[in-house]
Order: sequence, then C-alpha cells, then structure tokens
Amino acid sequence: MLYRLVINPHQKQDNLINLFSEQEHYLRRVVRLNNEQNFIALDGKGNCWLVKLTDRGGEIINYLQENRELNSSVTLIVALPKGNGFEDIIRCTTELGVNQLQPVISERTLLKPKDNKLERWRKIAIESAEQSERQIVPYIAQPVSIFEAFKKMSDRNIPKYIGVARTNAPHLLNFLTRDLSDYASEIVIATGCEGGWTPNEVQIATDCKFQEISLGKRILRAVTAPIMAMSLIASVGEISNK
Repeated sequence: MLYRLVINPHQKQDNLINLFSEQEHYLRRVVRLNNEQNFIALDGKGNCWLVKLTDRGGEIINYLQENRELNSSVTLIVALPKGNGFEDIIRCTTELGVNQLQPVISERTLLKPKDNKLERWRKIAIESAEQSERQIVPYIAQPVSIFEAFKKMSDRNIPKYIGVARTNAPHLLNFLTRDLSDYASEIVIATGCEGGWTPNEVQIATDCKFQEISLGKRILRAVTAPIMAMSLIASVGEISNK
C-alpha cells in the first residue's frame, strides 16, 4: 500500500512535485521512505499521480486513473454540535464521500467556534481523505448563520432536504432512490444540533424549497444524524451505479 499525500495544485511543476519541508520530513522520517521509493500525490480536486521520492522532491512517474467518488456531489449543512462532535462528523462523512460541509449556527447551537477551528477542520478533512484513498478533499466552509445558509441555497434547483425528528415526514430513502437513479448532480441535506431545529428554522427551510425528511423512527444524536444521512447516500449511490 502506497502512502497518499495531498498537495496544493501549485506544488506541481511539469513532472515534478515541490514538497514542503514538513511534507518531506513526514515522508522520510515518519513514513520512512527513501529515494526511489514511490508514493501517491493528489491535489484534492480529482487528480492523482504516482510519484518517486528524489533529492529534488517528487518526480511524477504517471497519472493515475482512479474512481472512488460518488457520482453526485453531496453538501451537508450541519448545525454545529457541542464539544468536538463536528470533528467526528468531518472524519466519518469524508470517508463516506461528502464533497462539502457547511457548518452553521442555529438558534439552539451552543458551540461558538474560535477562529482557529476552521484551519483544524480543514486539516482533518485532508487527513481523512488521505486515509480513505479519495481523490477529492471535501471543502469545509466558514461557519455562517443557518438562515444565511438556507437563503444561499434557495434559488438552486437541486434536491434539498432538511432532517426533522418526531414527524410524519417521508424517509430520506424515498427520495434518494429517485434522485440518485436520475443522477442528480448535487444533493443538499441539513441536520440540526442538540435539541433539533426550531419551528421557525423548519419553516424558513421549506420556504427555501427544502423538503422535510426523516432519518428513521429513533432520535439520533447531532453527530449521528449527518453520518447516517451520508451513509444512506453512499449506499444508494453505489448500488444505483452498478
């Protein structure tokens, strides 16, 4: 198994990869690669290369054709849970194939993230993409208010869902079998924090053309709900594409 390393696109210069000092240190001292040994470099946007470690950095051997991504791009709008729960969401949903995570501050959100949190979240996304052998690194957006996130999506003609508990809303699977079979280019799902959405938030979401959906009869934790939604999307998507 070859080690995978996410690089910035500007690090690739013709057939060379200019490694940052911390990247080269990690490859040589932690992974313990020597010159002439190979690793995989990826730019996080779908491009992968087989690369040989040299004194000049990395020398590209050839372009790799890999396909481990879902056909539909998935955006999760996640009301930030308390503690470090959002970090677990990033790790698990990245492994499952999410393309973008939009953290939001809802009316019941307790966590007020510090400025350095975004940098840490994006680092976790990179590490999780490397671990799960993906070609794409999910984009972690700057936290915004839930109303701003809903408004931003209001004019987009794509499947949009909001998970609600204690409701008679249809199960998400009822829609996924249709949307993924029709190869929807993008799917958006919003999940709430502890205590769920307020009636006002659900109303604004439906005004912005979000469809209410259920994730099952049980009440899921704020960390579990987006992982559950992403698991269903990944499962239905891969079955539909066979």
